[in-house]
Amino acid sequence: MTLAFSASQALKLSVPQKAELLPDYLNDEERVIGALLDPQQLESLGNDRYRYTVTRLQVFQLQIQPVVELVARRSHHRIDLEAIDCQLEGLGIVDDFQLTLESWLEASNEGLNGEACLAVSVSQPSLLRLIPVKMLEATGRSLLAGILLGIKTRVQQQLLQDFEAWCLAPAGR
Repeated sequence: MTLAFSASQALKLSVPQKAELLPDYLNDEERVIGALLDPQQLESLGNDRYRYTVTRLQVFQLQIQPVVELVARRSHHRIDLEAIDCQLEGLGIVDDFQLTLESWLEASNEGLNGEACLAVSVSQPSLLRLIPVKMLEATGRSLLAGILLGIKTRVQQQLLQDFEAWCLAPAGR
């Protein structure tokens, strides 16, 4: 049996000072990706591609660690980040795991707007066959929502701090 669940998170972040510099900041792709995600878990693969090792997660009795390959695309005042591949480390009992991530961050006159949509489709592991499907899917949705909330919090704190540091170091631009 295949389980499917998803979550999304929207962002509207006011940037009170120097918001006019946000488009230039978003063009500094590696810096922005490093501020969005934990740089210790992030590896640049070149050509706008990255590998991100998600913090180990525990779902009921299973411990999993997704490793996601991401591609970044930049356009006018915007950066998009999409998952193009994902592997589960530490979980050899799942044959058909699929993760979809589509997210964007865009500069406006007032600050940053964005959205992230995360979805997972996976076969039900035999270890979890006795747990009702609805409970597994609710747990999955909750887990995905928690991941997205963590990223949103990181954007609201780390990305904003990094933007302020970037503004103070024009030589680095």
